[in-house]
Parts: sequence; structure tokens; C-alpha cells
Amino acid sequence: MALKIVYPICCGIDVHKTFVVACIASTIKGVTTYKRHRFSTYTKGLNELSQWLCENNCKDVCMESTGKYWIPVFNVLEASCNITLAHPKYVKAIRGKKTDKKDAKWIADLFKHDLVAGSFMPPLEIRQLRDLMRYRFKLTNFMSSEKNRLQNSLTVSNIQLGNVVSDTFGKSSMNIIEKLLKNPLDTSFDIEPLIHGSMKSKLPELELAIDGFITPEQAEKLKVMKQHYEDLQSRKADLEKIILSLAASYTEEMNLILTVPSFKNIFSAIAVVSEIGVNMDVFPTAKHLCSWAGLTPTNNESAGKKKSVRISRAGCYIKPLLVQCATAVVKSEKHPEIRNRYLKLKKRRGHKRAIIAIARMLLTAIYNILKKKEPYNPNLYKKADVLPVNREITVEQALLLAKSQGFRVTAVTT
Repeated sequence: MALKIVYPICCGIDVHKTFVVACIASTIKGVTTYKRHRFSTYTKGLNELSQWLCENNCKDVCMESTGKYWIPVFNVLEASCNITLAHPKYVKAIRGKKTDKKDAKWIADLFKHDLVAGSFMPPLEIRQLRDLMRYRFKLTNFMSSEKNRLQNSLTVSNIQLGNVVSDTFGKSSMNIIEKLLKNPLDTSFDIEPLIHGSMKSKLPELELAIDGFITPEQAEKLKVMKQHYEDLQSRKADLEKIILSLAASYTEEMNLILTVPSFKNIFSAIAVVSEIGVNMDVFPTAKHLCSWAGLTPTNNESAGKKKSVRISRAGCYIKPLLVQCATAVVKSEKHPEIRNRYLKLKKRRGHKRAIIAIARMLLTAIYNILKKKEPYNPNLYKKADVLPVNREITVEQALLLAKSQGFRVTAVTT
């Protein structure tokens, strides 16, 4: 059976750093002809590419996501073409038959039969919000790394503030560190004016904790790290102002997401919006969204045997956020519909798989909330806690269940 031509006129684009190779495949009465052209990746060259596609009446374009090089091409063609952005694994050329021209032709041949799975591309405003939120995530990581380095330097100098105070980077602790750095050789100063009133009872321990030895080199290093940490804090605050102004148009959707358990921070809601958008029509079902986020087990079966069904690496930004929220909510008694499900899954499958299941549950709730424009309703999830009246399992299933619980099954002797 011949493959059906879905796109009679389409274009495959092979993207590189300094140039792109475009190949238009035109199919008339079952016969396909090809037109190839090479364009520069300068804006002038990309505008020429857009004009060339319009002259050939080509509105459907497919290209692979090569690093960051596809983004300028996408931005120029987005207004005039329907672009399908493909993961490289879906358009990989046959080994031994790979050149720049053949790559573009291969992409066009696959695309004309609709054999390429397109990646999810939200609108431009959501993409800009996503870019800012991911940069905020990086700044948070930088701050955590700098805090760890500063703590290591204090440990090397035998300044044991971390053993006394709950937060080494709290206001009282930072006042003490700043006083130490002014004169590293003097550790006999009065601590009481520098600390909060609730820490007065810890004065003897604090005096022992700061009795260390900070070398001049370590002191200079600590000053640099402290200044860098404060600069990162300031830059992150500036970035958050830009994010809040850009996200103001999605206030309704963010307020709905904040009704989901463990979503208390406005930036958590913005992070979800920046990753999945607000239009849930692009995902046919909640299962499609969970699969896109990397929260569903893979299908890997051959010859009747199931192999590894681990979750994929997709959703490298939204998945950690959902897992963090799931880890927090299962510890709370306020949401029994979630906690009870976690405890049941944990008995059978372990903590890690149970947390992934709860993260998927939260994302499914977000999908339905944004789809129906309704706040979170815990009653919809309490039905899962009610056990069916008639519960039956086969002998084989009972044996497997007993073995999974640690029982050793033996045959009955007569």
C-alpha cells in the first residue's frame, strides 16, 4: 500500500550555523519534483528564503531543531508559513547517504507523507516568558552554588555558624560574617548587637562558633563570593520584575493554577504557564500533556516481553517543579485525596514511582483546570479512594501480589 501524500507542496529545511539548505517537494499526479536552494542565516538571507517560499506557493515547512540555530529561521518564517519543528531523531537520515542537500530532501520526503511528529511550540509571548523563567532558574542555581562555596570557605576557616543557626544566610548570621570580614583576626567582638532578639539564648554557642582562623586569602575570597551572591540576588530581583510585567496578561490562568495543592508561589504558576501555555487544545488529552512532560512510562515491548518502562528525559524544566510540589503535598494531611494515593502506590511501587504518579496527577489537574476554566476541586479525586465492592483476582495475580509483599510461596504437600 502506497503512502498517502498529505502535503502536495512542502519544504524541508536543513539548518546550520551560517547557512540553511531548503528543498521544496512539489507532487503533481503522483510525480514529485524538487527545487533546492541555499540561503545565508543573516536576516537578509532568511527574508530571501521567505520570499522564495512565497514565490513557489509553499506554505508548509518542516525543519529539525538544531541547537539554537533554528530559532532565527522560525522567527522569520512564522508569520508566512505553517512550520513543523521536528526533533532530530524523527528526521535522521540514512547512514551513508547524508549530505546537506540530501538531508533537506529527506526531510521534505518524510514531511510530505506526514511522517514527522512536530514539537509543541507555544505563541511568541509564551516563548518569551519561558526564556525569562528558564534564565531565572539558572540564576537560582548560581545562587545555590555560590552559597555552597561560601559555606565551604567558612568550614575551612572553622567558622561553625551552620551548627548553631538554622540559616547561615539569615540576617543575623550575615551580620556576624560581615563583622568577621572587616577584621578577620579579631573574633572577640560583641555579638549581641548583631543578632535578632530570639537568638539571645544562643550567645555562648555563637561565641564558640566564630572562634576560628580566617587567613587573609580566605577573607578576600569570602568577600568576593559574598559580593557575587548579593549581585545575583539583585539581578534576580530585576528579572522577576520583568517576568511579572510580562505575565500580567495571564493573571486568570495563574490564579486557577494557584488553587492546585502545593502551588503557593506566583512564580511556580508562571513557570507552568511558560512551559505548557494556556491553550490546552494543542494537547488532545491530559495523557498527551503528561507524556510531553516526561511523566509517563515508555512502551518498550518485544516478542511478548516488556523491557524497561522508565520515564523519558523530556520536561527537564517542568518535571522537577512538579516533583518538588508533589514531594511537598504528600507530607500534608490537608489533601487526603493525594496523600492516600501516594501511600497506596508507595507500598507497591516505592517512593520514587509514587512521587512521579503524584506529579502526573497534579499536571492532569492543571490540564483540566485550564481546559474548563474551573478551580481545583478535591472531590473529583476522592472517588479513587473508595474501593470497589466486588474485587476479584486470579490465582496467578494473587501469587505475584504475595511475592511482591515478601512472602515465599510454597506448594501444599498432602
